[in-house]
Amino acid sequence: MSNGSLFLQNTLESVRQAVEHLNIDPGIHEVLKTPKRVVVVSLPVKMDDGSLKVFTGVRVQHSNARGPYKGGVRYYPTVDVDEVTALAMLMTWKCAVVDLPYGGSKGGVACDPKNLSKTELERITRRYTAMIYEVIGPYVDIPGPDVYTDAQTMAWMVDTYSMMRGVFTPEVATGKPISLYGSLGRLEATSRGLTVALREMARSMNKPLKDARIVVQGFGNVGYNAARILHNEYGSRIIAVSDSKGGISSERGLNPEAVGEHKSRTGSVAGFKDSKPVSNEELLTIPCDFLIPAALENVITKEVAEKIEARAVVEGANGPTTSEGDRVLNERGIPVVPDILANAGGVAVSYLEWVQNLKRESWSLEEVNSKMEAKIVKGFRDVMDTSRKHGVSMRQGAMVLAVGKVAEAINYLGIWP
Repeated sequence: MSNGSLFLQNTLESVRQAVEHLNIDPGIHEVLKTPKRVVVVSLPVKMDDGSLKVFTGVRVQHSNARGPYKGGVRYYPTVDVDEVTALAMLMTWKCAVVDLPYGGSKGGVACDPKNLSKTELERITRRYTAMIYEVIGPYVDIPGPDVYTDAQTMAWMVDTYSMMRGVFTPEVATGKPISLYGSLGRLEATSRGLTVALREMARSMNKPLKDARIVVQGFGNVGYNAARILHNEYGSRIIAVSDSKGGISSERGLNPEAVGEHKSRTGSVAGFKDSKPVSNEELLTIPCDFLIPAALENVITKEVAEKIEARAVVEGANGPTTSEGDRVLNERGIPVVPDILANAGGVAVSYLEWVQNLKRESWSLEEVNSKMEAKIVKGFRDVMDTSRKHGVSMRQGAMVLAVGKVAEAINYLGIWP
């Protein structure tokens, strides 16, 4: 079974459990587990050496029962329909948990951006945008950045869409450069939202964040900024971090900014001074207060979950824990703040960017962060209340909350014709 297939299987199992708790009609369950639209496109692109190469692009639109589709675009070698479908579903639940007027979508191109030039990435992006032009739009489906895509990628998408439409349309995508109506705070929004969720979890555990021992797997944008915020603003001790090339640990604590500078120079956190090398697998089992998996999906398997020695897990990545891993953590009494709540800061600020674009307004960083924090705090409290009411884990509580909202919307809308 491919990683994408396993990811989709785990996502569908979470939906099934929520449907069971809510006693939802089997027909509505079928609607909930089936995406409305799956678009697969071929992308012939002229490479820098003059050769022609064909890439595969995907856009999955899961549900628009609560508003336009919303979801990122990732560039990664393993992108496939199953993976993108699972991610689109997670976006639906994520938006529902923090009460955003969106449904879920996701997109991607199967490519290795590390081996592509900037001009090749631009041609891929513009071709992909042109091929999905008819199924995206400010009130239809709003893309945003994801794995190995960024503000520049979104600028290319906006320009391509606007040229094809004949009207400058910045609101067609979020996560744009500030000079193209991007929002202040968007770059670190997922990380800041994650730290808010972690703070609320710490409060529920009566655990002060000052000197709290934090382990972060994945030192990209999300992991790095989460570590930096926790270290600088809360006084937490970052005792281990890792990236795809290796990991480091230090009981005295690591300075995330210094580690980030080292990674910029060398390409990895590995080899940072005054630290011990640690593998990604070992890092997940280091004793700590809070473990933040902020890399890719399915890293916390049943076997890994049996060895985790964190007081709580706060998911920065999408789907980092398998169904079996989640069951083991629940049985061991290790609470998990699930991805659809913990990393919802990014889509919350994307929503705020979209609203600013539609109004042609620009809000201050303080206003953006305040509105995002309010969404995450309310979402956390709603999830905790739902978990207690149904006697289930936080992940199941989040899913019950989200699936219930979407199912209710579908019931009110009806099935037409």
